[in-house]
Amino acid sequence: MSYIELLLGLLLLIGGGNLLVEGSVMLARRFKVSPLLIGLLLVGFGTSMPELATSLLAVARKADGIAIGNVVGSNIANILLVLGAAAILRPIKIQAISFGRDAIFLGISTIVLLVALLRGQIGWELGALMCMTLAFYVYHAYRTDKAHMKDQVLEPRPIALSRRFHISTPLSVVLTISSLVLLLIGAHMVVDSVIILATHWGISETIIGLTVVAFGTSLPELVTSIIASVKNESDVAVGNVLGSNIYNALFILGFTALFLPVVVPPTVKPDVLVMAATTMLLLAIGWGRGRIDRWIGGCFVIIYFMYIIYLGMH
Repeated sequence: MSYIELLLGLLLLIGGGNLLVEGSVMLARRFKVSPLLIGLLLVGFGTSMPELATSLLAVARKADGIAIGNVVGSNIANILLVLGAAAILRPIKIQAISFGRDAIFLGISTIVLLVALLRGQIGWELGALMCMTLAFYVYHAYRTDKAHMKDQVLEPRPIALSRRFHISTPLSVVLTISSLVLLLIGAHMVVDSVIILATHWGISETIIGLTVVAFGTSLPELVTSIIASVKNESDVAVGNVLGSNIYNALFILGFTALFLPVVVPPTVKPDVLVMAATTMLLLAIGWGRGRIDRWIGGCFVIIYFMYIIYLGMH
């Protein structure tokens, strides 16, 4: 029964995340903001909602290992698996100006998360600082994007749902709110089933958080980036991952810590270093090459599965 609950919970997380992206993008198109800003703020935030819902419930149920593993594992999966798979389908071009701005914030957010996790606990003070850092990033990204788009005209383009149906602005709002409800229900089912399975099989909650839960909550990013890559929307693909990882690093655990202190299991610290190394690798490639070729994407995917195998062996 726990396996069925886990599967249904992951499906609800994926479905809720996709609906949230659809509703957010439809609203963003009506306000005529750039694909880059959609990828960074709306899609990045929307696809991070499964991680937030899962982490909040996990900490509330004293399963901090799931919350920490979820965030760390998702950030690793977003770079190696999501961008890697998208680059295999179509090489990803990286815009130097936008990447430079967001890469700096990704580096800062990763350092903040690294320090927070190595301290062993995230209290409300540090959580508030992480949320304020994210708020500044969102404001800065919005201002710079609006300045860049001032003299440009963005043609509204339909997305999946709006091609089949006429979706009004109020209906987009309802769609977005409904997706949040699905996310909460899915998170509740995932956390409960993971705790039961971890206890039954004698596997640590942290390992399951790093693998099963992290992969499940990263599926919205995977789907979004693959679709964006196929449609040659590199800005959305890269912005999706950069934005999602920044949100994960600063908002997921920071917002959770505002309500409950997050205790960091000692076993997760090596994985935190893997996350930091993976992030630095992406930044080096972005600044050094300006593109992620197919062979690099293939290497990313291979490294990710080697990491999963390593976790399985330990």
